[in-house]
Amino acid sequence: MARWCYRHRLVVLLVWVGALFGVGFSASSAGTDYANVFSLPDTDSKSAYDLMQKAFPNTSGDTDTVVWKVDRGSVRDAAVRDRVQPALDAIAKVRGVGAVAGPYDGPRSAAQISRDGTIAYAQLTFVQRANEIPKDVVQRVLDTAQGAERGGLEVELGGQAIQRVQEPPQGLSEMVGIVAAAVVLFLAFGSFFAMTLPIAIAVFGVGMGLFSTQLLSHTTNIPDIAPLLASLIGLGVGIDYALFIVTRHRRGILRGMDPEEAAVTALNTSGRAVLFAGGTVCIALAGMLVTRLRFLDGVVIGTSLTVVLSVLAAVTLLPALLGFLGPRVLSRRQRRRLAAEGPAPEGASGLAARWSANVEKRPRRIAALAVVVMAVLAVPVLSLRLGATDQGNDDASTTTRKAYDLLAEGFGPGFNGPLQVVSSGGDTATLVEDIRATSGVARAAALPPARGVTVIQVVPTTSPQSKETDDLIDTLRDRVIPNAGADAHVGGVTAVSKDFAAVTGDRLPLFVATIIGLGFLLLLVAFRSLVVPLTAAVMNLIAAAASFGVLVAVFQWGWGLDLLGLGKEGPINAFLPVIMLSLLFGLSMDYQVFLVSRMHEEWVHTRDNARAVRVGLAETSRVINSAALIMVCVFLAFVLSGDSGAAMAGVGLAAAVALDAFILRTALVPAAMHLFGTSNWWLPGWLERRLPHLAVEPQEESAAAAPEAPAGPAGPATAVHGFVRTADGDPVEDASVTLMSTGGRQLDRVTALADGSYIVSVPAPGAYLLAVTSPSYGSRARHLTVTEGPLVYDVELTGDEVDAVT
Repeated sequence: MARWCYRHRLVVLLVWVGALFGVGFSASSAGTDYANVFSLPDTDSKSAYDLMQKAFPNTSGDTDTVVWKVDRGSVRDAAVRDRVQPALDAIAKVRGVGAVAGPYDGPRSAAQISRDGTIAYAQLTFVQRANEIPKDVVQRVLDTAQGAERGGLEVELGGQAIQRVQEPPQGLSEMVGIVAAAVVLFLAFGSFFAMTLPIAIAVFGVGMGLFSTQLLSHTTNIPDIAPLLASLIGLGVGIDYALFIVTRHRRGILRGMDPEEAAVTALNTSGRAVLFAGGTVCIALAGMLVTRLRFLDGVVIGTSLTVVLSVLAAVTLLPALLGFLGPRVLSRRQRRRLAAEGPAPEGASGLAARWSANVEKRPRRIAALAVVVMAVLAVPVLSLRLGATDQGNDDASTTTRKAYDLLAEGFGPGFNGPLQVVSSGGDTATLVEDIRATSGVARAAALPPARGVTVIQVVPTTSPQSKETDDLIDTLRDRVIPNAGADAHVGGVTAVSKDFAAVTGDRLPLFVATIIGLGFLLLLVAFRSLVVPLTAAVMNLIAAAASFGVLVAVFQWGWGLDLLGLGKEGPINAFLPVIMLSLLFGLSMDYQVFLVSRMHEEWVHTRDNARAVRVGLAETSRVINSAALIMVCVFLAFVLSGDSGAAMAGVGLAAAVALDAFILRTALVPAAMHLFGTSNWWLPGWLERRLPHLAVEPQEESAAAAPEAPAGPAGPATAVHGFVRTADGDPVEDASVTLMSTGGRQLDRVTALADGSYIVSVPAPGAYLLAVTSPSYGSRARHLTVTEGPLVYDVELTGDEVDAVT
C-alpha cells in the first residue's frame, strides 16, 4: 500500500483534498446540532426532568440574563428606568429573541429587584438553543444592553448564548498548537519540508474528523465539547504518528536507501506501529462506553473518528507527500554531507546515550527519585471533588462572570443555581413549608401547577458548586420529601451535575479496571512477558494520580489560575476523569510500545537485559521526548479555547504526557527494568504456547539479510574484538565502535578503552558492518563475516580518510 501511494502520489493527494473540501462544504451547509445530554437513567434528577417535560413540553430555547447595578439610589429611579427599559424593548424586537421579562413589567416582577434596590435583572428567552443562535444576533443583544450603561450604572449579561460570543476566535487554540508544534519539529528535523509533513497530516486528519463529527451531530447526540476534545487529541496523535514515520524515512535515506524504498520501509515498520498505536487509542476511548454515560457517547464518536482519520492520513497521504519531496525531506546540510561522504550509520549518541548509561549505573537512585517526584505531585488528588463548572469560574474580566457575581451579590449565592423540586402528588403545600424551614434554603416558591405537576423553585443559601449545596440536595431527597409524604424529585442543573458526578465516581473503578486490563493483555501478547505489562499498568496508575494531582492543584485549589487567565477555582468537571484516563491510557501505550519494542528487539538478539534496556532507551528517548513536547504544546494551547472543560483537559493531558514521557518512560520504566533484570522477559511456558503471536514491527531487513548469512544453521552468539590505533600505532581512546546489520540496523555500540581495545557482541554468525568513529581521526566502516568463534579485527584510523558505508 505504501508503494502504491508513493507512486500514485498525485491521485492520493487529490483524493484527500477532494474529500476534505467535500466533507467541509457539506458540514458548512448543514450547520451544527450539538446537544449536551446530561440526563442519567435511574437518577432522581432524570425523574424530575421527565416530569417537567410532561408538564411543560413547550419550554425550549436558551434563557439568558441582563443584570444591572447602580452605585447610588435605586434601580427603580426614573433616570435608571428610562435608560434600561428602552434597551430591553429594543432587545425584544431583535430577530431570534422570543420574550423579555423585566422587573418593570408589573407587581409579580418586583422579585427581580434586590432587597436594597441596587441590583435588578431581566430574563431573555431566545427562540433557539444557545448553539443554534447566530452570533450576530447575540452580539446585537449584548451591544444593545450595554449601550444603556452610563456613569454609576453597570450592565452585564450572562447565559450560554452570551458566553459563546465572548469566546476567543474559533480555531485560535488549534493554530497556536500547530505553530508551537512546527517550532519543535523544525528544531528536531532542521528541515522546513520535513517540518510541514506532520503538520499537513494532522490538519487533514483533524479537519476530516471535525467536519464528519459536525455532520454526525444531526443524527446522534454529540456534546459541544466533543469537537474541541477531538481536535485536541487529533492534533497530538496526528503530528506524533507522522513524526515517527518521517523519522524512520529520513534514517533510511541517510543510510543510502532510495527515497521510495525508504518510504516503503518506514511505512512497513513505523507505519505498522502507528496502526497498532492508533488502535489502542481508539480501544481506550471506546472504554468510556462501559460507564454507560450518554454524555460520553458523542465524545467517543468524535475523538475516535478523528484518531482513525489521522492514522489513515499517516499511512496513505504521508507516503504520497514523501514521494513529492524525495530527498528534500533531509536538511540541506544532511543532503550535502550525504553527497560528499556517502551513507553513514545513525546511532544513539550525545545526551541520550549518556543518560541511558547513567540509568544503568544508578537504577535504584533514579527510580527512588522518580517515585518521590510523582508521589509529591499526586498528593492533591486526595482532595479531588467532582462537579461541574459554570460561569462563576469564568475569567473575572468577562461579562458572564460579572453578571454571575452581581446576581450572587443581589439575590444570594444560590440564585445562580436554583433547585427544582418537581411534585406529582401528595401535600404540596406542606412540602413547600417544610422546604422553607430547611437549613440552607434561602427561599422556596411553588409555580402554578400544570397537568398535575407542581414545580417548586428552591434557592439555596450557598453557591451551586459548594459542598453545602450538595448536602442540601441529599437532605431534601432523604428527609424533607419523604417526611412531607409527597411524590417529588429534585432536579435542576445543580442536581443534574451532582448526580452526574456521583454516577461517574461509582463507575470509575470499573472503567479503570477495564482499560488497565485491556492494556495488560495487549502488552502481554505483544512482548511475551508478564512483568512488562504489569510495569506498564502500574506506571499508568502513577501517571494518572500525578496528573490529577496537578489538575486539582491548579483548578480546584487555584494555584496559577490567575497567571494562566483561567478564571476562578472550582470542582473538577465530572466527565474529565473518564476522558483523561482514556486519552492518557492510549498515549502512554504509544510511548510504552515504542520504547519497549526496541528493548524487546535487542533482547531477542542478545539475551542481555542490561544492554537491551540501555540501547532501547538511548535510541528511542529523543523521539519520545520530541513527540511528548509536541503534545504538551498542543494540549496547553487549548487553554486559549475559552471553554473551561477544554482548558482543564488541556492542562491535565499536558501534565500527564509530560510526566509520562519525561519521568516515567525516560527514568522510572528503564530503571525498574534494570532492577528486574531478566525477569522482565519471563513468561510461563504453558501461557507462551496459548498466546497468539502479534508483531508490532516486523524485522526491518529480515528478507534482505537472510542471503548474506553463511550456509548451515545459525550458530551461537559470538563477538568481534580488537584495538583501534593510529597509523603510528598509538591507541585511540574514546573511539565509538558500532556493529550493524548490512541493512544499517545498530546491533551493538561501545567506546574504546584507554588502550584502544574494544569488544562488541554479535548475535549470530553472518555478514555485518563495523563502523569506527573518532572526532580527531575521522571514521572507517568495513564489511565483516563472522563465523563460529570470536573474530579479532584491529582498526587503523589515519585521520585524513573517511570511508562510506555502502
